[in-house]
Amino acid sequence: MEASPALSRIGLAGLAVMGQNLALNVAEKGFPISVYNRTTSKVDETFQRAQDEGHLPLFGHYSPREFVLSIQRPRSVVILVKAGSPVDQTIASLSDHMEPGDCIIDGGNEWYENTERRIQEVSNKGLLYLGMGVSGGEEGARNGPSLMPGGSHQAYSNIKDILEKVAAQVEDGPCVTYIGEGGSGNFVKMVHNGIEYGDMQLISEAYDVLKHVGGLSNDELAEIFAEWNKGELESFLIEITSDIFRVKDELGDGYLVDKILDKTGMKGTGKWTVQQAAQLSVAAPTIAASLDCRYLSGLKEERENAAGVLKEAGLKEEVGSLAQVIDKKRLIDDVRQALYASKICSYAQGMNLLRAKSVEKGWNLNLGELARIWKGGCIIRAVFLDRIKKAYQRNPNLASLVVDPEFAREMVQRQAAWRRVVGLAISAGISTPGMCASLAYFDTYRRARLPANLVQAQRDLFGAHTYERIDRPGSFHTEWTKLARKSNAGVGALN
Repeated sequence: MEASPALSRIGLAGLAVMGQNLALNVAEKGFPISVYNRTTSKVDETFQRAQDEGHLPLFGHYSPREFVLSIQRPRSVVILVKAGSPVDQTIASLSDHMEPGDCIIDGGNEWYENTERRIQEVSNKGLLYLGMGVSGGEEGARNGPSLMPGGSHQAYSNIKDILEKVAAQVEDGPCVTYIGEGGSGNFVKMVHNGIEYGDMQLISEAYDVLKHVGGLSNDELAEIFAEWNKGELESFLIEITSDIFRVKDELGDGYLVDKILDKTGMKGTGKWTVQQAAQLSVAAPTIAASLDCRYLSGLKEERENAAGVLKEAGLKEEVGSLAQVIDKKRLIDDVRQALYASKICSYAQGMNLLRAKSVEKGWNLNLGELARIWKGGCIIRAVFLDRIKKAYQRNPNLASLVVDPEFAREMVQRQAAWRRVVGLAISAGISTPGMCASLAYFDTYRRARLPANLVQAQRDLFGAHTYERIDRPGSFHTEWTKLARKSNAGVGALN
């Protein structure tokens, strides 16, 4: 293998496809990069790709020591390996050869508390640490991802010029910013993925309603999503959904999407998001509904059995009868509006979770800037993120996107269509948990008075938890059962 003529500017360890693509991206931007992988064939493969893609300044190494010493000081080493113990093992093998002031950057989907533990551990050796969320998949890693680095600001400053060139580029700058201290970068990426879960669930529900209530073909769906991608719903996920509907099955007749088993996989970030929302008492029902649907999708055999049992018990499918009387043009427009309004609620939940964690940890997250760096490169990139950015620029203390004047106006304009879609889906027996959760979130949040007064009365009755009143200050407890019996006795006496 060709030797590096001089020390590399940066290093990357972990050469699965994401690692290879990110390394090639760095090299293509003109920054000499050293790469390392325990499996040496991956090093050779990456080097060959660098040669084939334009003799890029990428240099392979076969031992941790040789790899680390090939990088100029202060060294910056990105690691892209599976989250958990593989990260600790990689840090251990590399840090033995690193010196005070050098930095390790973990680019995996890591639990933020692991990052905070590692920050402390490597600091004992004088090393700096960044936990950096990387979004955009394999294509984003190669051509420009959204990057979310958190941890040591000095470590970020050391590679800021590289990250700004490697990141996706949008009209108001590169899709990277210093997120904050500690595990903030990993936490932001986790919530990004939770929002992604919600987005994908909502799109699948739109598909389900259009296909089974509207009776639309895959060709029609492809055209509809392509048209939606020219307006307010313009986004990466809408674009690829249109593409998916166009792909024919190469192994048989029909379309490939119809042959895919309806069981959704997951890697854990959605679950972490919902757990954190619960821990911080932040309502995130759309994201939670998307996670529940992934769990239910995994019960394929149980669902098939339930369908048979309930049919035998007399349950009738209502979809067919509805499809015959539906106004397709109106349905398509209603679903578009319902999808958009539901997405606003999903993003509002994610942003509120980020703000709550920022307050708890003192991270001082800039929500508008987070929306900006998600405008390009990442899976949830969408045109309306620019409007989310502007909403937080107008009011950095915005309680919720739902009450931003522009978004509030759009929600009100779309709520009739939203309610029609949810009502129609319920009548047809089609589950739309994401849209229902979003609508319930909107309806609960917009009401000045909720039935929580009854719940609090119940809590006080059985647990003496006390309650507050709307007409006077203080905490109160009532002997509800005693008073109810007394009242009942009085009524009996009158009779």
